[in-house]
Amino acid sequence: MSAASVFAALHHGTGPFVLPNAWDVASAVLLAEIGFPAVGTTSLGVTAAAGLPDGAAAGSDLTVALARTLVGRLVVPITVDLEGGYSDDPAAVAALAAELADLDVAGINLEDGRAGGTLRPVAEHAAIIRAVVAAAPALFVNARTDTYWLDIGVADGRNEETIQRLLAYRDAGASGVFVPGLVDLADTATVAARVGLPLNVLWRPGVELAALASAGVARVSTGSALYRHALAAALGAADAARTGAEPVTVAVDYGVLQRLLDGSGS
Repeated sequence: MSAASVFAALHHGTGPFVLPNAWDVASAVLLAEIGFPAVGTTSLGVTAAAGLPDGAAAGSDLTVALARTLVGRLVVPITVDLEGGYSDDPAAVAALAAELADLDVAGINLEDGRAGGTLRPVAEHAAIIRAVVAAAPALFVNARTDTYWLDIGVADGRNEETIQRLLAYRDAGASGVFVPGLVDLADTATVAARVGLPLNVLWRPGVELAALASAGVARVSTGSALYRHALAAALGAADAARTGAEPVTVAVDYGVLQRLLDGSGS
């Protein structure tokens, strides 16, 4: 099976699978090594590591370069966070998606949130999805709406607005849908049932996978959380060095990481 087929099949299991989001080669290799069936990238982690802001269409070259390296190093499927596609031109986004598909990337995320806290008009985002699907039909296109993430709209009507957006993206050819910030289980179940595509939500501490499965969730992404937790662990270790305290976390073994990166395994 192709990487795209393997990745698509993960969305149709008996419960949601957890997709960890890496920000560089080392984090991706380590995540695959401990048994995750697929690895995604995080736009915040990729751009922040280079000193660039997230969501400002600044990370296209960095993202493609990382994807090119990852598909050559990992045996699990890779899906790539493309923010809004780094362009409002459907042809430009489709060309980028086709380039990634040619690299054997299994999937992409495309979000309708824009810098400044606005949403791309539904028809424009649907046109981008339609162009991507035509140019790279094997890619798993995860259509993300930021209605909840950006806290847009009246709370009582946000779920309906979310559903209408996702239905438009489904009809444009999306393979799955993603609603970060959607946390209420009843609302989650309504979205999953009405849209009828694999539903992706963002991981948050304390939520049980069984409860998400009952609500119809197919995929749980960690987003930028792993990168931000890694930064917090680094700061904690630095402070421990300064104060003489014991670090809260245990560092990844140097030798293990070296063996993984040179390809000789753990």
